[in-house]
Amino acid sequence: MTHKCENDESADRGIVEHRKCGSRCDSSGDQRRSCRETMLQLHFTNDTLPDNVSTDFQNLSKFSEQQFVSLTEILYQFLLEPKESERFLRQLTEFAGENGMSAGPLRALMKSVLLLPHGALKRNLTAEQVKADLLSLGLNEDKASHFSDQWRIHYPVLSRLAVGQTLMVNQLVDMEWKFGVTVGTSELQKTGNIFLQLKLVIRKGNTTENVYMELTLPQFYNFLHEMERAKASMDCFS
Repeated sequence: MTHKCENDESADRGIVEHRKCGSRCDSSGDQRRSCRETMLQLHFTNDTLPDNVSTDFQNLSKFSEQQFVSLTEILYQFLLEPKESERFLRQLTEFAGENGMSAGPLRALMKSVLLLPHGALKRNLTAEQVKADLLSLGLNEDKASHFSDQWRIHYPVLSRLAVGQTLMVNQLVDMEWKFGVTVGTSELQKTGNIFLQLKLVIRKGNTTENVYMELTLPQFYNFLHEMERAKASMDCFS
């Protein structure tokens, strides 16, 4: 998201006033870029993206539609099978060779792109939120729609993998949840949708940590189903 900077009386001294962010910055490129970044509000992270990550997403938008579809397929295959890192790197090398580009920069670009689905999983983002972030990062409508459609398709499995990994590494001590209904514009889609606020208490060493999640109703039922499957598996070995 960018905005225009309107000059005030100090413009001749190289100072511009950024009306939307309320700051006064030197008109150098670095300062203007810094101000723009403060206005870029993303769902998958609260942190300001480093310049190289923003640039990588801009470069991603320059790929042809077919190239983008192929890269998206490679990325989701890796997300679904994260242990297959060697295959992932090999596929990127092959893609680079087939499209006349260097493998190193492509790998760096995909490392940046992976930040989005990883952050989206932690925050239980909907496909609409993922699409909104991609549009904010400079992708066009078709590419953002394709990526978010794949997120909608694969999210149930990706969510199960994330929950399973959390419970494998940490002991679940307690779980609480409460229902709510959206009453206005919401990150959980439309007004009137039921959602749940989930609190997991997990043990890390000698301490406990609270993990908070906000889930749609289908996501919550899917989560409970996976918890039951995990419990059944553990009971077999007890």
